[in-house]
Amino acid sequence: MKSLPNLLWLRSFEAASRLGSFTAAGSELGLTQAAVSNHISALETQLGHQLFERTTRKVNLTASGRAYLPSVRKALQDLALSTEGLFGNRTAGTVTIRAPISEAALIIAPALTDFQRQHPELRIRLLSAIWADTVLESGIEIEIRLGTGSWPGAHAEPLGTEVVVPVCAPGLAAAIRSPHQLLEHPRIHVLGFDDHWPRFFETIGLTAEAKHPGITVDTSLAAVELAAARGGTALLLGKIASRLTGNGRLASPLDLEIPSLQTHFLLTRDNAPAPKAATGMVEAWIRDLFA
Repeated sequence: MKSLPNLLWLRSFEAASRLGSFTAAGSELGLTQAAVSNHISALETQLGHQLFERTTRKVNLTASGRAYLPSVRKALQDLALSTEGLFGNRTAGTVTIRAPISEAALIIAPALTDFQRQHPELRIRLLSAIWADTVLESGIEIEIRLGTGSWPGAHAEPLGTEVVVPVCAPGLAAAIRSPHQLLEHPRIHVLGFDDHWPRFFETIGLTAEAKHPGITVDTSLAAVELAAARGGTALLLGKIASRLTGNGRLASPLDLEIPSLQTHFLLTRDNAPAPKAATGMVEAWIRDLFA
């Protein structure tokens, strides 16, 4: 790290290389021509190589400058992308949504293209989380969580009710014609939903005897992929299952469902100010999406 040049020097080098002028680079960066020239000179001194051939009207990269430029440009671009990806562009049209990873991937992401087409002025950042934090982070305008609605310091608005339904690969569904036959196939378990299978069988009046050890995963997203690969039958929340059975990726072998003890909530901080217009538009879309 000690050998890294000053970031301001690198920015001046990149701008001057791209624009072919210290004056133009200074105008873009909000600096004087002399400041850019000083930055370049300091960078050349540190590197021990001349980066530019200077003429009266223009500056041209030397062989060393041409070799150095791609690495500098990529480093600056990576830093800019990482900064914006993590912390966002805090403009009025930027809205950050955070949701459980399965809901983000299977409910929100597939619908974002149409929403963005209708609202091209909005910039959406979709973040996913496997386990919900206990507190709401600053910079997250819209937080969706699955639970019972009790989170300290937050107002939780329920996004409809939820059910739990069995799903599997379409080819496997044809072989399951009764609830008893669910016991003949491996069952996929999702951490955090450990009570789903026992409650499901209890509700339909069956005793679940484990004829197969099954597989345990930590997200519904993994359960979907496993079920689609004929790895067994999974119990999914209805809002996720309906989208996957609707597009033919999975099938529901039986017309059975049980109420879920958890549902989705839209969270806002207690005493939070009124949301900006862009956030309100996205919130309305989320309510319709999870209805």
